[in-house]
Amino acid sequence: MQPDARQATGSAMDKAGFQVLPISRHPEAAIDVLIVGCGPVGATLGVLLGDLGVSVRVIDSAQTIHEAPRAIALDNEALRILQQAGIGETDFECIAIPQVRMRSPMFGVFARIDTTGTLDGHPKLVTFYQPDLERALRRRLVLQKTVQMTLGLSLTDLQQDSDGVNVSLLDANGLPSWLRARYVIGADGAGSMVRKLIGQDFHGRSFGEDWLIIDALDVPHPIDHVEFVCDPKRPTPHMVAPGGRERWEFMLRPGESADMMTDDARIHALLAEWGCPPEVKIERKAVYRFHARVVERFRMGRVFLVGDAAHITPPFAGQGLVAGLRDCANLAWKLAWVLRGHADEAVLDSYDTERRPHARAMIALARLMGRLVMPMNAMTAFFSHGSIRIARLFPVLRRQLEDQSAKPKNVFAKGLFVRGAKRSGLLRGGLLPQGWIRAVDGRIELSDEALGNALTLIGFGTDIVLEAEVSAVFAAAGGQVVQICHRGQALHLSAHDAVWEDIDGSFLSKVVPVGWAAVVRPDRIVLNDGPVDEASRLVRESLRILGSPDPLAAPSRAASTPNCRPSRKSA
Repeated sequence: MQPDARQATGSAMDKAGFQVLPISRHPEAAIDVLIVGCGPVGATLGVLLGDLGVSVRVIDSAQTIHEAPRAIALDNEALRILQQAGIGETDFECIAIPQVRMRSPMFGVFARIDTTGTLDGHPKLVTFYQPDLERALRRRLVLQKTVQMTLGLSLTDLQQDSDGVNVSLLDANGLPSWLRARYVIGADGAGSMVRKLIGQDFHGRSFGEDWLIIDALDVPHPIDHVEFVCDPKRPTPHMVAPGGRERWEFMLRPGESADMMTDDARIHALLAEWGCPPEVKIERKAVYRFHARVVERFRMGRVFLVGDAAHITPPFAGQGLVAGLRDCANLAWKLAWVLRGHADEAVLDSYDTERRPHARAMIALARLMGRLVMPMNAMTAFFSHGSIRIARLFPVLRRQLEDQSAKPKNVFAKGLFVRGAKRSGLLRGGLLPQGWIRAVDGRIELSDEALGNALTLIGFGTDIVLEAEVSAVFAAAGGQVVQICHRGQALHLSAHDAVWEDIDGSFLSKVVPVGWAAVVRPDRIVLNDGPVDEASRLVRESLRILGSPDPLAAPSRAASTPNCRPSRKSA
C-alpha cells in the first residue's frame, strides 16, 4: 500500500463539542488497539482500555452522536460495568423500573417480574436515554491519556499478519489513510464492516413480523414501569423513559406497510388508545424487524467482535446493549494483560469461550419472551398465558417467575478460571458480589472502586500470608492483595490501607466464611478460591492458568511474609 502524500493538519470539533482528531496520511507507529465504532459499546471499551494504559484509537464513520433514542434498558450488571468505566448513575439520566408486567385481554396481568430494590449496588433495571449515555462516555473517553477518538473515518480494509493488523481508512472527504494496530475490535454494529472483512456471517433467525417503534415526549399520565400487552391482535410493549418520554412498540398486522404505519395520523390514532392527545410530540418513529443472530466466532486471529457486530438480540428481554457491555468488561482486561506481558496470548481465546454461550442464552431468553409477547393466535395465547397465570398460584413457582431466575446468570461453564467444586458462596467463573465497604480512614464506597482494575487476592476476615516469591511474582503479574473484614473488625486486625470493612454484610457470612480467600479477575469474575492458609497455592494456580511468566511451578521454600499492599486503582 502506498500512502497518500497529503497530510491532515489541525483538529476540529464535532457538534457535541468533542475534539475530532485528524489521522495521519502516512503510516503511523503501531498502536495497541483500534476500535471501529464509537457507539456506547465501542466508547465503553475505549475507556476501559484507556484506564488500563493501553494505547487506543477509536474511530467512527459518523461525525456526531445519533440523537434519536435506540437502546432503552440497562440492568444492574450493565450499570456495574459502566461504574467500572467511571460512569455513575448521576452522569446520565435514568429511571429505576419497579416491575415488568405482562398483560393479556383474557387474563389481565398474568405474569410479573419484580425489579424493585438493588443488586450489587445498583437498581435491578433502569430505562435511559441513549444519547445522554453516549455523551457521558465520550466525555470520559477524551480524558484518557492513551486514547484518541477520530470521527468521520471509515474502515475499508484490513490485513492481518503474525504481529498485527494493517488497516485502510477513508475520511469524510474521500482521503485515504493507513494505520497499524496490534489488535482490531469491531464495535461497528449490526452492519459491521469488520465482521464482513473477516468473513464472519450471522447465524440465527429473524422474526417474521415488523414493529413500529414510537418514542413520544411529555406524555400525560405516564406509567412508571414496563408493560407488555400480549394481545394476539396487536402485541405492544410499552415503557417509560427519562425526560418525559414513553416508548411503544406496535407489531404490524398483515397488509400494514412501513409507510402506512409511520403516517402521523396513523401514529396519533394508535397512541389515542393510551390517552395521548393529538398534540403529543413524536420524537422518533421507525419500523424494524427484530433479529436473533450470533456469529460463529467472536475472535478471528487479531480481530475481535463486540456488541451488535457479534450478536443481535431481540428487545423483549432488554439485553441488547447489556450483552455488548459484558463483552467489553470481559475483553478489555485480557487484552491489557497480554499487551503488558502479564498473560499469554492464548487467554484471548477465552473471550469467545466465555461470552458466546452467554450471548446465545440471552438470545434464547429474548426469543422465549417474544413468544409470550406475540402469540400467534388466541388459542396459543389462552394456553400459554393461562398456564403462567395458574403457575403463579403456587408460592414456589410464583417466586421463581417474579425474581428474574429465568434470566441466564453471567456464570461460565468453561473459560479462564480454575475448575473446582463449589466450597463457599462464591462460584468460580461467576461474578463476585459488590457491596458497600469502609476504609480505615472512614471512606465508604462500593467494593469495585476499592478493587480497581487489578488482579486481586482477597482475604475475608483475616490477613493473608503469601510466600515471599509468590508475592513478588503476583505483584509483577498485575496483582494486589486486599482484606475484607467484618464491620467494626478492622481496627483489631490491621492498620493497612488495604483493609476494608464489610459494612452491609455483602460478603462475610452471607457469601463466604471467615478465613476464606479468592483470586478475582479485573472484570470481577472469581478466578480461584479456597482457605486463606492456602493462598499461595491459589495464586500459583491462577498465574498458571493466565500463562504468566515464571508461575513458580516449583514452589519456593522461602519464609512466609505478610502481604497487604494498597488497593487503590492500579494501571
